[in-house]
Amino acid sequence: MRRRPRSEDEACNDCSQHALRPCHLLSALCMMAFTFAAFCYMLALLLTAALIFFAIWHIIAFDELKTDYKNPIDQCNTLNPLVLPEYLIHAFFCVMFLCAAEWLTLGLNMPLLAYHIWRYMSRPVMSGPGLYDPTTIMNADILAYCQKEGWCKLAFYLLSFFYYLYGMIYVLVSS
Repeated sequence: MRRRPRSEDEACNDCSQHALRPCHLLSALCMMAFTFAAFCYMLALLLTAALIFFAIWHIIAFDELKTDYKNPIDQCNTLNPLVLPEYLIHAFFCVMFLCAAEWLTLGLNMPLLAYHIWRYMSRPVMSGPGLYDPTTIMNADILAYCQKEGWCKLAFYLLSFFYYLYGMIYVLVSS
């Protein structure tokens, strides 16, 4: 007895055939659940890109100060407005991951959040928000500290970016 040729729909229902057909890909995509944790990781990826930009800006600004390319007043006027947005974005990450019950991710972000809180609470007395005082920024110790801080934050944000990418993929696939 000769078998009749099967249609593509019948072939897709047959589990013995594991060919990559459009219906298999569509069903695999439909099985991925878009959860709040996945949304948190996606938003964290986008905002971490902004934080990486802030860290690079920070490093370049202090290198310009070190080489006397810019004066301290202008540099502090451009750096101080970036401090609160950076800290608030990072605090927003922590709140998001707390609400999503992503404990490992929250735990990885808590040391930097604690540092940000300590750094802002121990800032010099100034009239506006920010960390950098033009009268003390050219001190060699403070300048070196700020440069190291910028490089450490850049490393943290880059590692976080790839961790958030992994976390997003893991949450999407495992849901």
